[in-house]
Amino acid sequence: MSSKQLDVQIMGQSYILGCPEGGETRLMEAVGKVDSAMCKIRDAGKIKARDRIAVLAALNLAFESPEPATAAANPAQSNTDISPDSQQRLTQLLKRLDQVLEQDGQLI
Repeated sequence: MSSKQLDVQIMGQSYILGCPEGGETRLMEAVGKVDSAMCKIRDAGKIKARDRIAVLAALNLAFESPEPATAAANPAQSNTDISPDSQQRLTQLLKRLDQVLEQDGQLI
């Protein structure tokens, strides 16, 4: 399977990403989701470091994605349908992560 390279922008920075032939649409959708998530966190104003923003965006996106077993059991379920309990757990996790990152000052 051949691949190509795409030049994309995420939070105003250029990245060259490898992409399998025929996967351009999916990759660009993923780039859009990552860019949107990172810009939303940046625009909230609490976090300035790009690496911290990236970690929080990745956690948000991973948490929003249905687990494979759940997706297979209910393919019609939207990945943006998060229960209030799950949203509360995510909020608590993100607060704890932010506290640790602020204390540590760096990512490992």
